[in-house]
Amino acid sequence: MTLEAQPLEPALAAAREAGWTTLRLDLDGVRSKAELMRRLGETLRAPRWFGGNWDALADALIDLSWLPAAPGRLVAVTSWRGYERARPGDWETLREVLEEAVDFWARDDEGPPSPLTVLLADGVAPDRGNSPGPARREPRRD
Repeated sequence: MTLEAQPLEPALAAAREAGWTTLRLDLDGVRSKAELMRRLGETLRAPRWFGGNWDALADALIDLSWLPAAPGRLVAVTSWRGYERARPGDWETLREVLEEAVDFWARDDEGPPSPLTVLLADGVAPDRGNSPGPARREPRRD
């Protein structure tokens, strides 16, 4: 599964209409891992045990019990290109953690389904008619 840039407003509107919880992770001005983790904690409304590291983020994304019950959750990542340029290694790690969390929720068979979708918002990407279902899965191109 790969995350790719998508238009924001159509996905947010469809998610809200479907009763999903929508969370907007704005990375504008974020240039350090510490600031990224702080923003993630705030955006996800993470519990006190969130330790601000990659393992804690992965654990938080497969728990989500502190968020309101909903048929799904959409995390829209905005203004991410500056962070991608400033911290390419950390950006790649963040993408991997997000992809693993989306994959976890897609295969969870216990309890009611509660999919997680992560959208990399890109205001200039063409509208591809995506609805807030599972993240797009495309083969990796090396």
